[in-house]
Amino acid sequence: MEKELFEQLEDILELDPGTVALTDAFRDYDNWDSMANLSVIAMLDDSFGVHIASQDFKNLVTVGDLAEEVKKRMA
Repeated sequence: MEKELFEQLEDILELDPGTVALTDAFRDYDNWDSMANLSVIAMLDDSFGVHIASQDFKNLVTVGDLAEEVKKRMA
């Protein structure tokens, strides 16, 4: 699941493969903007069947936080 999440984030943010790490604060990526925010939320719903409300999404800081939230909601 993490590998697919990383690949999807790299695609949305137009990053080189292998760029994303669990400890990265995803909002600190150069290409992060409001469109990326919406794209990630939509990708989580489409690819993983996980809906995270905007308010809950704001509380996530790192890629690891995002991965853990997805895992928790998939269970």
